[in-house]
Amino acid sequence: MRYLLSCLIPLILLNCKGETEVQQLKTGTYRAVLEVQDDKELPFVFEVLSPTSLKIYNAEEEIEVDEVVYRNDSIFIATPVFEGYIAATFEGDNLKGSFIKESLDHIVPFSAEFENDKRFETQSKPTQDVSGIWETVFSKDVEGDAYIAKGVFKQIGEKVTGTFRTTTGDYRYLEGVMDGNEMKLSTFDGAHAFLFTAKVTDSTMEGQFYSGNHWKEPFAAKRNANYELPSADDLTFLKEGYDSLEFTFPDENGNMISLSDDRFKNKVVIVQIMGTWCPNCLDESKYYTKFYDTYKDEDFEIVALAFEYAKTEQKAFKSIARLREKLDISYPVLLAQYGDSDKVKAQEKLPMLNHVLSYPTSIFIDKTGKVRKIHTGFNGPATGEKYAEFVSEFEMFVELLLNE
Repeated sequence: MRYLLSCLIPLILLNCKGETEVQQLKTGTYRAVLEVQDDKELPFVFEVLSPTSLKIYNAEEEIEVDEVVYRNDSIFIATPVFEGYIAATFEGDNLKGSFIKESLDHIVPFSAEFENDKRFETQSKPTQDVSGIWETVFSKDVEGDAYIAKGVFKQIGEKVTGTFRTTTGDYRYLEGVMDGNEMKLSTFDGAHAFLFTAKVTDSTMEGQFYSGNHWKEPFAAKRNANYELPSADDLTFLKEGYDSLEFTFPDENGNMISLSDDRFKNKVVIVQIMGTWCPNCLDESKYYTKFYDTYKDEDFEIVALAFEYAKTEQKAFKSIARLREKLDISYPVLLAQYGDSDKVKAQEKLPMLNHVLSYPTSIFIDKTGKVRKIHTGFNGPATGEKYAEFVSEFEMFVELLLNE
């Protein structure tokens, strides 16, 4: 089943019998559920402000949605920037349908109940408190797939918020509960739908991570108040024999843009490796857009290289245009790859790098064209102090390069 939002017709439709008024969302709160593997429910909450606008809530995050379209007895809800959308029909005041990502052929069963703001239902009072720092390993016993993370959580009563930081970014704003000794956390942003469940003791947790209905993996964690991840500045680097970066990719107007163009000469340049489908890239792009608007007249440039999983070049450029419009991005966003966001293939487009480990990755280039630093991943606002630390270090390093 495929729906193209660009083909949807206005809210009030005409048929051969005259005007027909279609049912619309009622203002108020809805509890939404996505059905994932193992018969698990991935819940999130949204509030309808008007028939064509709503907010999705994940802990401190509020996602404003203004792309809500009705057709006959159906409703289509597209979250900002990302390709994924909800297609549903009304069942009284409730909704039933699917969350769809066309380019990846992902379809996840979806439902929403009106006048329900309870993200997770609990059966018993919490017997554990997960507040603190957790040294975590995902897919520990799966050869070649294991990776480390840092869980950072806060619990008040039964409510739990926090995130998992990895070497390549974070799992954004997680919200949930402690139900007895079971932790349940979820987030939904229109790109990713994540559910974490775990059995917790005073010093350990064992659980499962679900992404939509197409992926799951185990994780294990132990308390470690002093645990830190490796430096994000040491994970990606230039191969021996290289000290600079080279590329030529098209912008949305078909112009081929190279790092050797006059626009970038004798300037400090940040090359952002990203994708319009990537929530951490979205967080980073929001920050970069504000920073660029302040510094663009001071021998400073940013250029983004988009690696898109959209199946056609046209769809990939449409996603780029949507991102630029939503965030008011004035620096160039070039299409480096479409049809696949595979990191191995991405590295082939930038063969001077040892690998592309993460979306996003930022490459810092000085006024002489030399690569001075490569920062893997992005710790977004959900990481709190770590995000503030990134902003401070980023601005200090750019100022250093500008003053050279």
